[in-house]
Amino acid sequence: MLLIGESLNVISTKIGRAYKERDPKPIQEEALFQREKGMDFIDINLGPAKKDGHELMPWVVQTVQEVVDDVPLALDTSNIGAIEAALKVCKEVPGKPHIINSIMCRPERYEPMVPLAAEHNADFIALMWGPEGLPRDENERAALAVELLYFANEAGIPNEKIWVDGIVTPVNIQQPQLLSLMEFQAMIQDIAPGAKSTCGLSNISNGPPDHLRPILNQTYMVMLEKHGMHSCIADPLDDQLIDIAKGNRQDIVDLIYGMLDGDEPDIGSLSKEMQDYAKTVNVILGKSLYSDSWLEI
Repeated sequence: MLLIGESLNVISTKIGRAYKERDPKPIQEEALFQREKGMDFIDINLGPAKKDGHELMPWVVQTVQEVVDDVPLALDTSNIGAIEAALKVCKEVPGKPHIINSIMCRPERYEPMVPLAAEHNADFIALMWGPEGLPRDENERAALAVELLYFANEAGIPNEKIWVDGIVTPVNIQQPQLLSLMEFQAMIQDIAPGAKSTCGLSNISNGPPDHLRPILNQTYMVMLEKHGMHSCIADPLDDQLIDIAKGNRQDIVDLIYGMLDGDEPDIGSLSKEMQDYAKTVNVILGKSLYSDSWLEI
């Protein structure tokens, strides 16, 4: 599983201030940290950046690439002008594309942005957010994917340069959507052979208490991987998640894969760590009711 580091984000107090004050030090420290942690991409998230994004985004790109020029970037803002300005200054990383994060499945977004990706030979994340917002199920996701990827293919972008994001939702609000996303994930290669995929993994734990966020993120990452997920946008501070993603915790993967195949383990025979993963799988699958105390039951 490839990892896209999420922490160069305007919503972070430290990073948001550094963006505003054009202070390179916190930005460069974070970029170096993410490389040390093994992130495969570094996401630069400015949010809307309506006022000065066209100037800020290329400045951040250059600031990062002064100290980390061997890790490709994901350019994350809804300001199209900021994306265009950043693509013009991105240094190439041999054999590794930069990514536009993201292009919504709305004509007013993809019609100007897809040609931009083609012009700069950038990959892009195809976000399954349509004219009516979040799709209701996997079939609506599939319809949006066909629309956007067909447009991209017509513009000369092959499926292999497109990363489909079916959208992760919070477990305590829209749990059925988590199952729908897994179903959609399994459909992607039939819809668009060769396409990659990604997701904003931390969305699943947006709302639950902080101490429960890692186990939710880690468990759902493995569940999505079994359904073909190629990458995720994730927390570079989560060492356990990184270990799992890099293939160092096959025991956790085997347990979760087995449960998805219908092999219900004897909870009492598992270690406390493995019990927590098993309980979390059942919460995500809807076999257990969500509560903030599911690990204690």
